[in-house]
Amino acid sequence: MLSSYAAGFGTLKVQSLNFLKYDQLIELARAKDAGEIAQKLEATWYGPDIEAEATVHKPPELIEIAVNKHLVSVNKTALQVCPVFGKNALIAYLSKWDIENIELIIAAKSLGRTLEQTESYLVSGRNIPVSISLTVIPMSELHALLQQPDVEAVINYLVKYGYGAILLQQLGDFRKTGDLGVFSSALQNYYYSKLLSELRFLVGDEGVLREYVRAEISKKNILNLLKSRESKLDRDVFAKHVIDGGLIDKNSLLEAYSSPDLGDVVKRFDAWFDLTAAVEKYVQSGNLTEFEVAMDRILVSKYVPKFKSLAISLTMVFYFVFQAEFERQNIRRITYAKQYGMTEEYIKSIILSV
Repeated sequence: MLSSYAAGFGTLKVQSLNFLKYDQLIELARAKDAGEIAQKLEATWYGPDIEAEATVHKPPELIEIAVNKHLVSVNKTALQVCPVFGKNALIAYLSKWDIENIELIIAAKSLGRTLEQTESYLVSGRNIPVSISLTVIPMSELHALLQQPDVEAVINYLVKYGYGAILLQQLGDFRKTGDLGVFSSALQNYYYSKLLSELRFLVGDEGVLREYVRAEISKKNILNLLKSRESKLDRDVFAKHVIDGGLIDKNSLLEAYSSPDLGDVVKRFDAWFDLTAAVEKYVQSGNLTEFEVAMDRILVSKYVPKFKSLAISLTMVFYFVFQAEFERQNIRRITYAKQYGMTEEYIKSIILSV
């Protein structure tokens, strides 16, 4: 097996040299605006995508589109070299971009946003042929979804892709409450259930992948908990948004939700995420991103060394994909922090070093 996959993993190793170094990310943080960030990205492997879109789009939308398009291309490389026994698991993982696109479109329809206001945030290959785009729903169909008159029309359109059946079950609750979260929760539970099922059938060192995915679910649940508390939602409403399969069970999350003090809430998660410092930063900034960044750092410090130690394995393919996602996240955080006039010091504090 080693000789069969050596060439493929060699491709990933070579491609990995193109990921932005920490110093390059700091240079982006020092840019005066999004336009200069785009210029700096032209000298990296994002150059062709920036150049291809520059005649039509301007920063920050240009950066968003180029980075999303590049991500699709990187994921395509990972899928091409993935061992046969792991392809279904990787495809299941990459379907997250369908989920993200659907959530974005439903939110856009609810807020009355136009195609032009939403398109740049879609993760799609755009000019990449549908046959090598890793999302089930091609860009032309995403456009069609954005042209639907309302949320219910979007859901009915999605029936042919399978996601509509999941969403139709939530229409009753949505009509009663207007809560878009019921759709997001249903999609996330569908996605993670399928992904964990695919990972369950793998053998070897893939146990670390299953644990990482469960930790990601826990991160999402904690963030949803904190957002729900900040919005003063009833505990029963939050309960409907809990994603199954995480390291922290639902009862523990609901008990934490009932705690009157934020410090006590996060203290209950110390076994998985030490968020003490994040609470202090949140008290000063009032920004829940403090918790997201803190948990991302914990995930990186705990799992990246494990991923790196597994030289030739399916886990290495997933790690390549994770690196691309972390890089996308860093570029987006830097770009939008710059747009909102955040200081260079703050921007440096939210960069993940992988």
